[in-house]
Amino acid sequence: METLAKILAAAMPICFGVSWPFSIVRSWRARTAQGKSPIFLGFLIVGYICGILATVIGGTFTWIQYLYIADLVMVLIDFSIYLRNRKLDRERKASGK
Repeated sequence: METLAKILAAAMPICFGVSWPFSIVRSWRARTAQGKSPIFLGFLIVGYICGILATVIGGTFTWIQYLYIADLVMVLIDFSIYLRNRKLDRERKASGK
């Protein structure tokens, strides 16, 4: 049972970790912030940070938290692309395109 619990605990950040690169590439290629929610991304960032800090403070940090850290980095990348795309949207609007 303990092995199954470890597998399931790792499955969530692995699935998210496989998904985020697709979101990053889509955001980069889209060159628009439309359809992205900065509030959603912000909550994800805060949630990952809270989860990671909880394991560090609680002394339960395991290799699985490295997956959460990798996922957090990808969300931060996606958020930075959102900021770039928002700037591009404003530039397009200002130029009338």
